Amino acid sequence: MSSFFGVLVSDPWLQSQFTQVQLRTLKTKFMSVKTSDADNVAIKDLPPVMEQLRGLHEVLSEEEIRNFLSESYPEMNQSIEFEPFLREYLNLQAKGTSKAGGKKKLKGSVSFLKASTTTLMHVINESEKTSYVNHINNFLGEDPFLKNFLPLDPESNDIFNLVRDGVLLCKLINVAVPGTIDERAINTKKDPNPWERNENHNLCLNSARAIGCTIVNIGTQDLIEARPHLVLGLLSQIIKIQLLADLNLKKTPQLLELFADDNSKEAEEVVTLAPDKMLLKWMNFHIKKAGYKKTVTNFSTDVKDGEAYAYLLSALAPEHSSTTMIETTDPKERAKKVLETAEKLECTRYVTSKDIVEGSANLNLAFVAQIFQHRNGLSTNSVAPVQDTPDDVEATREERAFRLWINSLGIATYVNNLFEDVRTGWVLLEVLDKISPGSVNWKQASKPPIIMPFRKVENCNQVIKIGKELKFSLVNVAGNDFVQGNKKLILAFLWQLMRTSILQLLKNLRFHSKDKEITDSNILIWANNKVKESGKTSRIESFKDKSISDGVFFLELLSAVKRTVVDWSLVKKGEDDDEKKLNATYIISVARKLGCTVFLLPEDIMEVNHKMILTLTASIMYWSLQKQGPYEGSGSAAPQEALPEEEEEVEEEEEEEEVEDGVSFGM
Repeated sequence: MSSFFGVLVSDPWLQSQFTQVQLRTLKTKFMSVKTSDADNVAIKDLPPVMEQLRGLHEVLSEEEIRNFLSESYPEMNQSIEFEPFLREYLNLQAKGTSKAGGKKKLKGSVSFLKASTTTLMHVINESEKTSYVNHINNFLGEDPFLKNFLPLDPESNDIFNLVRDGVLLCKLINVAVPGTIDERAINTKKDPNPWERNENHNLCLNSARAIGCTIVNIGTQDLIEARPHLVLGLLSQIIKIQLLADLNLKKTPQLLELFADDNSKEAEEVVTLAPDKMLLKWMNFHIKKAGYKKTVTNFSTDVKDGEAYAYLLSALAPEHSSTTMIETTDPKERAKKVLETAEKLECTRYVTSKDIVEGSANLNLAFVAQIFQHRNGLSTNSVAPVQDTPDDVEATREERAFRLWINSLGIATYVNNLFEDVRTGWVLLEVLDKISPGSVNWKQASKPPIIMPFRKVENCNQVIKIGKELKFSLVNVAGNDFVQGNKKLILAFLWQLMRTSILQLLKNLRFHSKDKEITDSNILIWANNKVKESGKTSRIESFKDKSISDGVFFLELLSAVKRTVVDWSLVKKGEDDDEKKLNATYIISVARKLGCTVFLLPEDIMEVNHKMILTLTASIMYWSLQKQGPYEGSGSAAPQEALPEEEEEVEEEEEEEEVEDGVSFGM
């Protein structure tokens, strides 16, 4: 393992609030609190140090800080770790901003705080709020729980009150991507307590990550407080994912018609086109056939005059269109005629004529997506979708997991299709720099778009070089293998990268034994010990143990780390596939409800995908150790205390993983 050059924070949102310089400074201050005879930092010792921190100095007194901390930690003698310390620091800066009335700029305060703690910096888009409320009323109006609160008045701020308990957002995620959340895990009390609300928001945010939302600068407290700009931003992403769900070749193979005359477009690029880009391609396909001379490149300035919409509707619904819609020269008048025509297709939920003229990008995208859903104008000839082999299905699931994991890290590049987007090497370099800060030589890297192929090879060669420094197994693997899009090698590399990230996070929690590496067997032994100490008898021999498929072991593990989190009346015996799937779905939602960020699917548990099983176990272990401290008490024996015979046995089994194409898949 190469040396670690920066301070790693497990939560991407939290990491994004600070520079590495700030993190190193704060880490030094934090560790300075620890007394020579103590293993941990006590909360009672923090106020004098925090009072001197930038952003708090001269704003909050030591006594005010002490009183604030005592609200969250009534027992001031208890220990606190670095990440909770960072969160308290951010909370105190927010309190300082509030105390200063939002007028005094706190020296050294984080930019997000200035955005998130005052509504003066954010003007709420009333049109977007109205549009999203209409969407919610339409899709959730008959929900057994929410129908008691819906419909909402689009003109009011009731939407912000309703999101505070977390139920609405969880339900909306399930509308966008059905089956993401096991609704049995949602706390649907009429008046939930603060812990139940927090669990719902954990479930919401972790599930939002799992469907592809970019969760940056937003946490559970933001949802509890219903900060309007953050709530609307999250609603926008969830609704967008729902509206664009069919804009891919698997769901709508007729989209191939758009590329029939485009000889320059390679088949793989067609498959990997982002949904919003596919929507633009679809729109241009129809308006070009209708005689429109321009190319629409965005959903804002290019559609403000309404002319493109007039041609689109004339092509798709000639029976409802009139020539005056195109001939009208006044943009406002044309926008009204466009909506009159769209109303006949029941496609006016998301925009008003004002939104069109003002070029509201989010609402115009939603408008076009709704038109696509109601009438896409593509050939009615049946096009057989590509049939996936079992290997393709597993690769697709792993591609999904790694893609979502990368997007959760908060890197600058958003990955739409893993196999295509990593071929330049740039995304992999961004991830490596996040996992091992300082490891990438950016002077020798080329940023996309990259015209010259050898620049991609140079990027990927540096990826391989860093991978070897991190002790990855990369025998006979070259950068050109990634440039060529070798799926097996890309997945194998990303598995090693994800696994390294997980083990680093666990190792960083064990500050009293950092010289020892965390291994897969340590995680396995911890999980077995945890279940045993809770009084249960389940046990697994490895992460490939077939008994995992019924889900009982993980439900007992989750119950062991938090006794009340599993409702055992909902648990099945796992005797058939239906019961196994119910348990697996429940496991994933309960883990996310706790606060674990996991990207596996129920099938990964049912089929015992050992890679995803390891990530799930490690995520639960990480959450448990964060909450309880590193291996404290009789209920958390340190992995290094495990019997050597047991550890050796596990390691030997893990080493039996298949080695193919020069890469060990089992790491």
